Amino acid sequence: MSASTLTRTARTAAAGRTARRGPITRRALTRVLLGLLTWVIVLVFFLPVAWMMLTGFKQESEAATTPPHFVFHPTLAQYQSAISKAGPYLTHSVIITAVSTLIVLALALPAAYALSIAPVRKWRDALFFFISTKMLPIAGAIIPLYVIARELHLIDTLPVLIILYAAMNLPIAVWMLRSFMLEVPVAILEAAHVDGTPFLRQLRSIVMPLIAPGMAATALICFIFAWNEFFLAVNLTTTNAGTVPVYLVSFQTGEGQFWAHLCAGATLACLPVLIAGWVAQDKLVRGLTMGAVK
Repeated sequence: MSASTLTRTARTAAAGRTARRGPITRRALTRVLLGLLTWVIVLVFFLPVAWMMLTGFKQESEAATTPPHFVFHPTLAQYQSAISKAGPYLTHSVIITAVSTLIVLALALPAAYALSIAPVRKWRDALFFFISTKMLPIAGAIIPLYVIARELHLIDTLPVLIILYAAMNLPIAVWMLRSFMLEVPVAILEAAHVDGTPFLRQLRSIVMPLIAPGMAATALICFIFAWNEFFLAVNLTTTNAGTVPVYLVSFQTGEGQFWAHLCAGATLACLPVLIAGWVAQDKLVRGLTMGAVK
């Protein structure tokens, strides 16, 4: 082999290595840039939450200064006061949110089954009816709701919010669970039907385990909506059934806003939702991605 042939071979090999290295380098650079962009977005969204938590450690005189104090003497007084006063409101919120979410799941599961796996007649009309109930502004329905609750002696009671929150979240739960049930293999249910398995056992032993991630995602979304709901709670309750959002409004007084105390209370109000999301994060991610790829 001549020297010129060896030179051309070496150049070809070097060019091939360069061509292979180019896409890999660009791919790695793109991955790094996307990672940095993701961290920037996370920090932008987390900054208000972090500032709220830090403000809860300040004295009231330091919480509303302009410009804000970045160096201060931390204190637990605001959190201790918020915990001592928020007890009943936290209890009401936990009871109302948990019970209403369980009712929603109990009603939405058979409804979603009848609209997906064993679709009833005019199931499209039923789906539209469910979602159309979300089109009415809640402010337009508050007066008749208040009158009905007053006549039934349900003002400032837990049952009125449990019923309304269940009705509020039921359409969303039906739509979400239906999309998850569409992924259930029909052959499994047909085999169970041939074996004579009752409907409730099919739902409990076959359908529910298969859509468990979707149920977790649906339950968490209903939990968040019920936990954060304010308009119905502030108009239909006062003290006996007040929820956490109603408690947070109490910091707005004629004397001004107590920012440090408000931030401490808001931080405590966020903790149950954050804990629930952290506990169910695996099923939540799987549930939100079910049906994304056929």
